[in-house]
Amino acid sequence: MTEISGRGSSLRNLLFISLISLQFIPGFSNDSPSTKNGTKADAKSTSSSTGSTVVIICLVLVAFVLLSFFLFKLWQRKKREEQYARLLKLFEEDDELELELGLRD
Repeated sequence: MTEISGRGSSLRNLLFISLISLQFIPGFSNDSPSTKNGTKADAKSTSSSTGSTVVIICLVLVAFVLLSFFLFKLWQRKKREEQYARLLKLFEEDDELELELGLRD
């Protein structure tokens, strides 16, 4: 249960950080040059570029999360295989020790 709540809080933190970082991209702030000059054509082109920028950022974030998840699962599987191999080696060495001591035929 702690893994699920931990994952949810990390996703919340990631979303919060990404929303703050969007404020630093030109075009997301309220003081854009198109509103100062009062031209409507510039405002329309800025809003379309803003929308495409938001979509691109969201796609990059989703790709990053999916890549991180995939790499984490790959790391988990590798770690599990290493532990299993160590366990098998431990039992193999134990059997050889019993044979050497003559405890087992």
